[in-house]
Amino acid sequence: MNDINTYFQELIENKKWKALRLEVLNLEPFQVAEVIENLSEEEQIILYRVLPRELAKETFKHLSSDDQEHIIESLANNVKKITDLLNDLDPDDRTAFFEELPGEVSQRLIQLLSHEEREIARRLLGYPEDSIGRLMTPEYVAIKPHYTVQQALEHIRKFGRDSETLNVIYIVDNRWNLIDDIRIKELILAQPEQRISEITDNRFIALNAYDDQEVAVKAFMDNGRVALPVVGYDGTLLGIVTVDDVMDVAEEESTEDFQKFGGTEGLDLSYTKTSLLEMIKKRSGWLVILFLGEMLTASAMGHFDEEIAKAVVLALFVPLIISSGGNSGSQAASLIIRSLALGELTVKNWWYVMKKEIFSGLALGAILGIIGFIRILVWQEAGFYDYGEFWPWVGISVAVSLVFVVLWGTLSGSMIPFILKRMKMDPATASAPFVATLVDVTGLIIYFTIAALFLTGKLL
Repeated sequence: MNDINTYFQELIENKKWKALRLEVLNLEPFQVAEVIENLSEEEQIILYRVLPRELAKETFKHLSSDDQEHIIESLANNVKKITDLLNDLDPDDRTAFFEELPGEVSQRLIQLLSHEEREIARRLLGYPEDSIGRLMTPEYVAIKPHYTVQQALEHIRKFGRDSETLNVIYIVDNRWNLIDDIRIKELILAQPEQRISEITDNRFIALNAYDDQEVAVKAFMDNGRVALPVVGYDGTLLGIVTVDDVMDVAEEESTEDFQKFGGTEGLDLSYTKTSLLEMIKKRSGWLVILFLGEMLTASAMGHFDEEIAKAVVLALFVPLIISSGGNSGSQAASLIIRSLALGELTVKNWWYVMKKEIFSGLALGAILGIIGFIRILVWQEAGFYDYGEFWPWVGISVAVSLVFVVLWGTLSGSMIPFILKRMKMDPATASAPFVATLVDVTGLIIYFTIAALFLTGKLL
């Protein structure tokens, strides 16, 4: 790809416009988008301006939101070019673009659309944010059940040119209620004189325009479709959603979950478009909560200051104990949150998960406990550090503490997402820092309690 970029840069630098136009015609839209994204801002505009109208429309869909906005800004003095571009875009892609822009900019651009396209844009933007209605396009082909196959194919030839996809044709009644869908392959293979009603089974999958977009993601994953119809509450066919739009939503949802799991609120815009003030606001909330939580760690250590004063050696293993519990909790939370997101687990599976994590926690804790004891043994025997005459009991205290702290971390990390899900909250809120902070405080209590059991009358 670097060679292609260099070649296009040379054509632009040498002002070989004719050769540039010919070369872009040999590329697919996604390839042109990749070239544009690797050029300087000035070169991006030059290359985009030489694209034929249809190629420009298709390429625009593959650009990042930042590059799309930059292209629109560069065309600010060419109202006709902007108007043609926006009118040519598929309604769902245009809606996604408008959503990335500030409200006043979107409204100004909407005014440039034709009357028909303006009505479509306003209708799609009128659905709740993050609803399936925002994703759908009204560009599809629908036929009636009384059509013959021959009539249906003629109808498709007449009206299918502007359809988003022709893989699936939708069947509606006189009130435009969806009653079935049929693959184009079945139509082509059927006898011309057969009625559509004779080759359908009235079994179909449809999305509701007001449902959350995550519902669409799951529906596509479960059914392996390239497009699904979207209906209103009364069953009226409103539009279709295609798999490329759903893939974009899945990527956005995954990004938001990663951000939340890292201990920050999900960003409304991309990192580069989020202002410094907004970034601080998104990150400060969780940091303050976690800081207050970590203050409890200091309080917990203060509660055991007498034990620490008598056996300073116990303080050496505090980072080891609390980090092991936090790490095990973060691991468990990651696995459960992802499984809940994929639909592999539901709230009803909490007991199954708890039983599994109890055994996992004990096994993992035992592994770390054995390693911890061996470490103390080796250091003592090799003379790297003198843990005192009661070093075996110190080693046992650390080993047993690791078993219970890791067990507690595993259970906490696996159960908190279920609790949040039950409370109708996003399980991703059970971020790694949150789980780690919780286990830090409780891990200290577990550690010093177990140490007191084994070392009382010896070091304590």
